[in-house]
Amino acid sequence: MSEIFKTNRPSAINRRNFLKLSSFSSVALVLGVSAQAGSSRLMAAGNLADSYNLTPYIIIEKTGKITLMNPKPDMGQGTFQSVPALIAEELELSLDAVTILQTGGEAEYGRQVSGGSTSVRLNYFSLRKVGASAKEMLLTAAAAEWKVPVGECYAENAKVYHKPSGKSIGYGDLAEAASKLTVPQDPKLKEAKDFKILGKNYPRPDVPLKVSGRAVYGIDVEVPGMVYASVEHNPVFGAKVISYDDSDALKIKGVLKTTKIQRSLGKNKYDGIAVVADNFWAAHQGRLALKIKWDYQDLDHFNSKDYEQSLRDLKDKEGKVVHTDGDFEKSYSDAPVKLEAFYETPIVSHSPMEPMNCVVQWTGPDTVEVWASAQGPDLVKGELSRTLGIPRDHIKVHILFNGGAFGRRLYPDFATEAANISKAVGKPVKLVWTREDDTQLGPFRPLTFSLLKAGLSADGKPVAFQHKVISPSIGATMDEKRNETGESSSMTEGISSQLYELPNMKNEYVFSEIPVPLAAWRSVTSSTVAFAMECFIDEMAVKAGKDPMSYRLEILLTKDSDTKKLLTKLKEVSHWDKPLPKGWGRGVAQYEFFAGLAGYVVEVSDNKGGGVKIEKVYAVIDLGTVVNPDMVALQMEGGATMALTAATKNGISFKNGQTEQTNFHNNPIVRINEMPEVEVHIIADGGPTIKGVGEPGVPPFAPALANAIYAATGKRIRKMPFDLNKV
Repeated sequence: MSEIFKTNRPSAINRRNFLKLSSFSSVALVLGVSAQAGSSRLMAAGNLADSYNLTPYIIIEKTGKITLMNPKPDMGQGTFQSVPALIAEELELSLDAVTILQTGGEAEYGRQVSGGSTSVRLNYFSLRKVGASAKEMLLTAAAAEWKVPVGECYAENAKVYHKPSGKSIGYGDLAEAASKLTVPQDPKLKEAKDFKILGKNYPRPDVPLKVSGRAVYGIDVEVPGMVYASVEHNPVFGAKVISYDDSDALKIKGVLKTTKIQRSLGKNKYDGIAVVADNFWAAHQGRLALKIKWDYQDLDHFNSKDYEQSLRDLKDKEGKVVHTDGDFEKSYSDAPVKLEAFYETPIVSHSPMEPMNCVVQWTGPDTVEVWASAQGPDLVKGELSRTLGIPRDHIKVHILFNGGAFGRRLYPDFATEAANISKAVGKPVKLVWTREDDTQLGPFRPLTFSLLKAGLSADGKPVAFQHKVISPSIGATMDEKRNETGESSSMTEGISSQLYELPNMKNEYVFSEIPVPLAAWRSVTSSTVAFAMECFIDEMAVKAGKDPMSYRLEILLTKDSDTKKLLTKLKEVSHWDKPLPKGWGRGVAQYEFFAGLAGYVVEVSDNKGGGVKIEKVYAVIDLGTVVNPDMVALQMEGGATMALTAATKNGISFKNGQTEQTNFHNNPIVRINEMPEVEVHIIADGGPTIKGVGEPGVPPFAPALANAIYAATGKRIRKMPFDLNKV
């Protein structure tokens, strides 16, 4: 079994450090990719100049032990296996026979963030190249040892074999000689037909640890001398502490100290009072005993209902045009058939199973060690360096398994809190947020309202199309420079995607400021605008008197495209043309996000006055190349689950400046018994384009469900969340 997330890794690797590493740990070969900007040059530690930084993804010791470095934190999506698998495939290794270590934000590893569906997509070729180069070096070293042509040698299971004689030698015995060779810059990569790991349902090495309780998450970490902290945060975003009385808190057994701190989230600073104790329960009880006087600064007047109405009032405002093609105004005015609809999606929380937590220890006046469940060790380093004013290389980060993240752990505000508390008390501190903190404090996914208009010809073909998105901006809440315009690619990417043949199109974005912190949420804005877009496409089909699937395939997709291929596959696997029982309905939707194209057909049955039941879900995702089909299916199932929750269960609202929801009882998620069967199909043609997997499965689910409900009941849903028991 692979060792998981140990952090005794080598730091910056140059010639001097490599010699030191070799003498103490019997390492013979370290190979990786130069992290210099714009460089893809492969190097071995044995021929590095001091000026180079090396990304040491492969470490081969003389003992035969092989370590692969994983630069992408695992949040449950399987990067712990899938990223090292890229190296292991080309290096002819079994993942069961290697040690996998998690990187800790060292500069030489480059960007180490799990987010944006990029973990495999942006590393697929570069890390395979690392493995292939190492294999060629080991083959060359073996051929020299045996004095035979390298063409007579092959690698398998961490050994090199000589075909004619049957002789073999392990990688550990070859590593020292291999490290002295010139690194091949253009190694031959394996053809897909020869893959032993990639494209196969290879067992995940982390699963046995998780099901047995041996996997270590951030919330499990303990260090010697550690104390616990719980923070009473400001109940209204932006409120300031005037004064506080901690006399009752200090009377509680175990409570050691209280201190005022600030939570840093982008441009925002939020006051809080931390209670430190020798156990978490005492810290939490002490927190409840605090008496705090707040200055709400007139921010306690914010209410969701008023704000939502203000967005509706902006529907006629001219927005920032993010895409235009032709003359929408004239074409819409001249169209014989017109339709218009307004769609609304709420603010939602991320609600991972593991609440925010962090352990921080100051190891010197300006040196810090951190243990955290986070989506990127480099993000933690960057934020701590910015807020604490210490150099990045004075911060050591240990990333543990994440108990869910969904974009929330891209923002390490909890780490800065823990660091400030640790500094105040002079001890290592474990900060744990409660579920209520996690639900109420954000940052949240923005609410998004959409105005859509379409002009149709007499025979139902589109002649004009407009999609105007009205919402606050993630960028504006994180970056003060964007506060005036709210311009942010994260808010416009969903409406910039053009999958259908829609002439005379005009897409706009209207910004509205909000005093609530916002953040990326799995699939970002596409999770909201896809609901409006794909439901409105159905409305166009109904207006044209066409079947929704046929309307997409025959009217909106006259040319061959990946979208047409996906919908054709979806039509086939869902048996779209097969009649359903009376009272049932089918809905379809598709969307593209981070190069991944996914779609659903959802079947529901009408309970005649008692709501609807989801009977079956068919999913198709077009990836081109697949690393592990089983993990792709899991991501689609997880995406459907999260989308179903956002569509039918939860929504965050505010009254008098405070979050009204507190925990799962009033901000629920889909339970196991409520989850329908999801049948996943993968289009994998082995093409050169590597597509995202983690997020594309979210956007199209809610519109497919809403369209199915319309087909079954005749009720058009234009607002989320909606209750399946009441539609």
